Amino acid sequence: MATTSPTETEFGEVSRIKGIVFKYISFAASIVGILALGVLLAYVFWDALGLESAGTGWYLAYTGTLLVPLLAFFAYARTRPAVVAGTFELFSMTLAGVLLTGAGVIILSIIASPGVWFAYFLTVVGPIVGLYVYGQYDREATWVGLAMLGVVLLGPVVGTLGLGPLTAVGALLGSPGIYFLSLVVPAAAVAAYLSAERLDFSRRRSLGIGVGLPVLAIAAVPLVDTVPAISRSVWLIGLVLLGLPAGFAVANTARTRERWPAFAFPAIVALGFLAGEAVVTAIGATPPTPWLDWQYVTSGPSQTAAEAGLYPAIIGSIFLIVLVSVFTFVFGVGAAIYLEEYAPGSGPLAAITRIIKVNISNLAGVPSVVYGLLGLGIFVNIESQLGPFTYAGFGVGTVLTAAMTLSLLILPIVIISAQEAIRSVPDSLRQASYGMGATRWQTIRNVVLPRSLPGILTGTILALGRAIGETAPLIMVGAATTKFSPPSGLFGKLTAMPMQIFAWAFEPSDEFRYGVVAAGVVTLLIVMLTMNSVAILVRNKYQQEAN
Repeated sequence: MATTSPTETEFGEVSRIKGIVFKYISFAASIVGILALGVLLAYVFWDALGLESAGTGWYLAYTGTLLVPLLAFFAYARTRPAVVAGTFELFSMTLAGVLLTGAGVIILSIIASPGVWFAYFLTVVGPIVGLYVYGQYDREATWVGLAMLGVVLLGPVVGTLGLGPLTAVGALLGSPGIYFLSLVVPAAAVAAYLSAERLDFSRRRSLGIGVGLPVLAIAAVPLVDTVPAISRSVWLIGLVLLGLPAGFAVANTARTRERWPAFAFPAIVALGFLAGEAVVTAIGATPPTPWLDWQYVTSGPSQTAAEAGLYPAIIGSIFLIVLVSVFTFVFGVGAAIYLEEYAPGSGPLAAITRIIKVNISNLAGVPSVVYGLLGLGIFVNIESQLGPFTYAGFGVGTVLTAAMTLSLLILPIVIISAQEAIRSVPDSLRQASYGMGATRWQTIRNVVLPRSLPGILTGTILALGRAIGETAPLIMVGAATTKFSPPSGLFGKLTAMPMQIFAWAFEPSDEFRYGVVAAGVVTLLIVMLTMNSVAILVRNKYQQEAN
């Protein structure tokens, strides 16, 4: 007769108890961590928005007009995944459009004049976009990837050599003409493509959307001219960078009946703010006095806290993140593709490959200040030793020096995340591609990269989120803690948001150390959270396509 062993029974009971204890300890740790983070963020936002100065009437007014309707909407959407997805898409795409518009206006008006932008659009941006579109149309054109690489390498050289005549041609068109040809016309083609391929619109309807965008850009000019704060150039940039993502989100939400209630979210927010402002004005309630306002993001540092701003640091951070994203994506993903797809798996070279992989993993854990010293030793000291032979003259505290140093910092993280994403693609898919006669490059381009792209992009953007918040490497390469003007170019001096916040933290005035610093932290958090949101959207989008 079979009997249950006491040892087995006791072992099972002990494991069950341990599992229950571990479950509740993990739950308690998660709650504590979330509450601690929530308290910290609430404290920072409280100081940055100046909510302590608001009167009771202001809180009551906006509670009734905005907070209660939003809570009711969230309670309604909680059990409806389609409504949640539509709401998140509308919010994130609109926010991304607003940030892109701001960054576009800043970059196109500060980093490059309209004429310079036109020159490099003709020699770099336009050809790359055209080749990409052709590659999507003709999947069998194996030369497209090499052609894009050639444009990346030779396009800037051609644009620089032809800068004079191309800038002269751009001057004949004027700023609105340049932005119309280089932004609105390509955006019209993108809108038509997205309407047909992503939204499943008919060809006639997609063509109408593509034609309608330039028509709207021209037809709205008389109305834009009546608004002094908005120029024609800003209107064209905003129409493309804000209108395209927001319009896509609206159209994608509208085509699914289950998502229609998501439109209540922007309506509640807009009408709630308007109604709250009307009530506050009617009852004479005291509004908050926020440190984070329009003046804060459009002015430079000042000795007076009320007049201090973060504008030069914001521009410096935009310079940095654009360059770092280009450097890390090209070199990081390229290195990961070689190590996973081309590096030999046996023989003497395989041992070297394993050593490289181990060293990359170790470099991911090196403190950031060490990378600052590395940037100081490589990118700064080399100039002082080469003297007049230094190309372009980049050195201490310049945009290019800081960007390359931060690229070194996150490059191991990007390589490792890209390797893991590429490694997750099943070998059976590769073998199936080879079995159909595809070459190794065709297999990588058409099979491996589309399947691994969600992980690659997610890891890259999260790594960029770390780079934009780093301070120690910038201190080591001589970035300014306070600068009263934005950088003039890639070889100009810069400061960044973390550096300026670091400088304000040591001011003796409480207004600086609490109000101004809190506003800077919130600005930095908004940028980082937006980047993380983009990472989630990109990952989900490509995961759905891969499945």
